[in-house]
Amino acid sequence: MAEAPFGLLAELTHRCPLRCGYCSNPVELVRRSAELDTAEWCAVFDQARELGVLQYHLSGGEPLARKDLPELVSHAAGLGGYVNLVTSGLGLTAERLADLHGRGVDHVQLSVQDADPATANRIAGVRAFTHKEEAARLIRQAGLPLTVNVVLHRVNLDHVADIIALAERMGADRLELANTQYYGWALRNRAALLPTREQLRRADEAVARARETTRMEIVYVIADYHEAHPKPCMHGWGARQLTVAPNGDVLPCPAAGVIEGLGVENVRDRSLAGIWHDSGAFNAFRGFDWMREPCRSCVRREIDFGGCRCQAFQLTGDAANTDPVCSLSPHHGEVDLILSREARPEPVALTMRQVTTGGPRNTSRVTR
Repeated sequence: MAEAPFGLLAELTHRCPLRCGYCSNPVELVRRSAELDTAEWCAVFDQARELGVLQYHLSGGEPLARKDLPELVSHAAGLGGYVNLVTSGLGLTAERLADLHGRGVDHVQLSVQDADPATANRIAGVRAFTHKEEAARLIRQAGLPLTVNVVLHRVNLDHVADIIALAERMGADRLELANTQYYGWALRNRAALLPTREQLRRADEAVARARETTRMEIVYVIADYHEAHPKPCMHGWGARQLTVAPNGDVLPCPAAGVIEGLGVENVRDRSLAGIWHDSGAFNAFRGFDWMREPCRSCVRREIDFGGCRCQAFQLTGDAANTDPVCSLSPHHGEVDLILSREARPEPVALTMRQVTTGGPRNTSRVTR
């Protein structure tokens, strides 16, 4: 039987005021009418706590788009959970933050797109930069721990040193610099987002220099298309975390819905414990028995767990294959081909989401 999960990523909604073209949420977003209601989310939190979850990450989309967010925070905190609010900062006022803090929010993770205001606004698709600066000020004023999260890609990767300096000015305790993972909208925009090796080299050096002087914790997630070995998959498939999507689908990782035939189950139909322990989706890639060569006999199998199952499916059509990012994968040539075609410095048109309100969505294209 699997050990208890440590954290729950509760994607309360896919509604979001930003239009980021690197978003890893599905291209076909869950509509407002299909979202779990307040009572259903509270029941999810109850079941998660019974299962052993200690951390509740309230995310989206933008969780502030939920009018019942205060009630959801109160419920999660009342169960003794550590409550993390993952937000764009848009819509966060001093009054709302004071209410959420009083109800039990323990930590805030704030997304930032770039250190340059004009570029940040262009990446977000809306004028968001000053709102994020104000949100950071309010969070620190409230005495809450602050993590700044920045998704890195071709457009902003050359600004890493400035981004680190911005996070320091914002008073961040922790900075997550995460190279883009290519799911959802990010996969659609891969040719516009893939960095060059030279960009990554300069970014690596900037992060190394900053770690020698900054008081912040800096978490740097590598761009694995360019690496010899893939990133570990969530510390192992279905091992520590679970995700509940806005409509109640329960996933071993946020992107697992891309794997066709996985057999994703919904919390409206089965208990969270039943899904965690017994569902085909969660047991599909647990442990090592599912592995094929070269993963099965590889000395790194307990380090990277065969890499990303979602990436393996998207690039090879079979989630049980070795992640093609791995230099030992028989499909590694697919990644080399992608890099040769797409990791170029020339501007590429970026398809951006419309602001999501729950109604029909359109897209527009901009050139960086």
